[in-house]
Amino acid sequence: MNVAVTLQFPAETQKLPLVLEKLDAHLLSAGCPEDARMQLAVAVEEIFVNIANYAYEGKPGSATINIKADAHKASVCFADSGFPYDPLKKEDPNIEQAAEDRPIGGLGIFLVKEMCDEVHYERRDNMNILTIVKKY
Repeated sequence: MNVAVTLQFPAETQKLPLVLEKLDAHLLSAGCPEDARMQLAVAVEEIFVNIANYAYEGKPGSATINIKADAHKASVCFADSGFPYDPLKKEDPNIEQAAEDRPIGGLGIFLVKEMCDEVHYERRDNMNILTIVKKY
């Protein structure tokens, strides 16, 4: 079954449980397997929390989340009008290095890239647009 939905949330970390609830419901209705739903939930949590904490530099803002899923793959596209930022330009952390010796930042997007089959960023119409794709 093909499922496509667009949701908009205030970019606030306290909205995360609702974001994850809506994500899981839509993925489940599309026939997405549990392991893929769990990985997508971790990736969506990381991205949404980063938007909430950093995109608007402490000012109110929102995040639009477009979910498309079928029996073979899911894509989740995030759009925000916050500060321009391409997380894919951040160098991957050296995970062999002790955590206390690594610079702060970058581990979350690294995990997203590891868990998803595709991760794309573009800046279009004054919007940050980050799309993740998970095949299953």
